Amino acid sequence: MKEFARKQRDENRIVGLVPTMGALHPGHLSLIKQARQQCTSLVASIFVNPTQFGPSEDFAKYPRTLSSDTENLENAGVQCLFLPEAKDIYPPNYSTYVNVEGLSERLEGRSRPGHFRGVSTVVMKLLQIVQPDFAYFGRKDAQQATIISRMAKDLNLDCEIVICPIEREPDGLAMSSRNVYLQQSDRQAATVLYRSLQAAQALLQNGSRDALSLQSVMQQVFKEESRAKIDYVEIVDAQTFEPLMHINRKAYVLIAAKFGETRLLDNMLVDFNDNGQLTNEL
Repeated sequence: MKEFARKQRDENRIVGLVPTMGALHPGHLSLIKQARQQCTSLVASIFVNPTQFGPSEDFAKYPRTLSSDTENLENAGVQCLFLPEAKDIYPPNYSTYVNVEGLSERLEGRSRPGHFRGVSTVVMKLLQIVQPDFAYFGRKDAQQATIISRMAKDLNLDCEIVICPIEREPDGLAMSSRNVYLQQSDRQAATVLYRSLQAAQALLQNGSRDALSLQSVMQQVFKEESRAKIDYVEIVDAQTFEPLMHINRKAYVLIAAKFGETRLLDNMLVDFNDNGQLTNEL
């Protein structure tokens, strides 16, 4: 992989990296589409990273669909598939980890201790191996994307982290490899994530900037869905992920919930344009 990447740089190609854990869906392919617009050589990686799974999480049963993934990547125009094994990434006696302090302990970090240390470490290693000009991540995992962006900035990496929009199913459910775990009844129930964000969006567009009001209306939507169990509903600063009481700067409206045994995330990005007018992106 290093030899291939070095050759691309020697030929003055713009190298892009799309890191994945496989089980590819149109959301992943949208990252590749974005990368193709900016890069002349495109690498995708597939690695189900053991260090970001907790002891009670789904590492062993995480979906692995290498044959179809390979075909999809080739059809999408990816020049190189990097497919390391765990022993390549974490050799015997491996003991070095990357941790973005503060950001990594909140929300998802609180719910999944050690998760972001595993994410930051494996992404750092992938960036070191491939040394891309650009690396692409989806906004669905907003906290993860923010942590990776902060890591790249703090460690002066020569790579621009590109955060791409959420891709959704026709009924609004954010695309995720974990959606395949949902039973049919839970799959239908999971649309409450999107509906709750739409309710918050409507409140924002009507002029509300009060975080508690937004959280309350989202929780009310969830009360209509008995199969959903909320983990958290939070309004946070988009850079620090500190809670906001009043939305007066770039922010995320975040939600996490379980449907049966499957835990899903979703979010809305809230921002203000140069004229101070509210913009939001689901």
